[in-house]
Amino acid sequence: MIDASLNVARSAVPGTPEENDRDLALDFAKGVLIVLVIVGHLIQYILYRGEGFWDSLCFKWIYMFHMPLFMAISGYLSCRALLRKSLTQSVGDRATQLLLPMLFWYALLEIAKVAVLPGAPGATGEILLFLNDVAGAYWFIWAAFVCFLFVKILSIFDRCLPWILFVSVVLVVLAPLTFSIFPLIKYTYPFFCLGFSVAQSRDWWASITRSYRPFWIVTLSIVALVCFLAWRKDTYVYNNLALVQDMQSAKNVLLMFFGSAAASALMIEFFLQCWRFGRSNPVVRFIAVEIGQSTLVLYLIQGTVFRLMDSMQYAEPSDLTTRLAEAGLLGGAIVLVSLMVRRTVRDIPCLSQFILGTSSRALAGQAARKQS
Repeated sequence: MIDASLNVARSAVPGTPEENDRDLALDFAKGVLIVLVIVGHLIQYILYRGEGFWDSLCFKWIYMFHMPLFMAISGYLSCRALLRKSLTQSVGDRATQLLLPMLFWYALLEIAKVAVLPGAPGATGEILLFLNDVAGAYWFIWAAFVCFLFVKILSIFDRCLPWILFVSVVLVVLAPLTFSIFPLIKYTYPFFCLGFSVAQSRDWWASITRSYRPFWIVTLSIVALVCFLAWRKDTYVYNNLALVQDMQSAKNVLLMFFGSAAASALMIEFFLQCWRFGRSNPVVRFIAVEIGQSTLVLYLIQGTVFRLMDSMQYAEPSDLTTRLAEAGLLGGAIVLVSLMVRRTVRDIPCLSQFILGTSSRALAGQAARKQS
């Protein structure tokens, strides 16, 4: 089912004639997802400003699929780098793409904390605070890098890679690691492997879904709805830590994974169909071309903003109308600033690499296309 929809735009898949072009269908999906990331944080920090956000229906639906689906797309788009590049080259490129800009924005976060909160420890503070900030504020960057590294190392077992990946998923999920961002890596790693597997075996996945596509859509819808109704505070990975200790925790973890998988599959189908029928619409193209291709800088800027808000004291919650206006203004400002930053520095090689994570190869390709 999903693979049939991905045939709308195969450009990111190795072996197709357009493999050097962007897959705008997936860029559209990424653009919607990063907006949902910001919306989820706005619900948490602006609309609720407390514990009540766990019970928000909008928050619940967003958090069922947005990061798992983001990680699955990351695994899908990483297939060529994982299979065609050497370990040193692929890991070096991924570190340049993800870790360099993350450290840049973390440095800005620390400068902002010192400027806005003079009494708060900054970059010269305790090492534990440093590790907590650099891991917690940008946990998805670390998770994406670690997942990429794991799969790249395992890819040396080429002939039995599917089985090796399956075993690694089981071992990672069952690992009793609950500190720092390890639960989040345990949560997202299976989805990265799933996305990578889909990209690696597109024809096989398509063959088992094409004939029964309506059945799969109905089944996924039912499963996602049931999981949505059963989803509670302890179903979130932030609370259950993806740790199985007893029967109840096992139910919570299983519900989290099954609900996220069903919702992710359903939503990627929905996003790709939206692109298929709406790709000529200016708004849809803006989401794909501008927002979808700015997801890294959008994630880093919103992570910096909301991490800074963690250290600030808030006034008493205002009325709902005012909070909605505040959320809209802050969300719009994050998107606007991110797009302005990208447009300003994307043609400056050094700044583009440090701020946006653009590789030197991508910059060379952009320059070649401009010259032609």
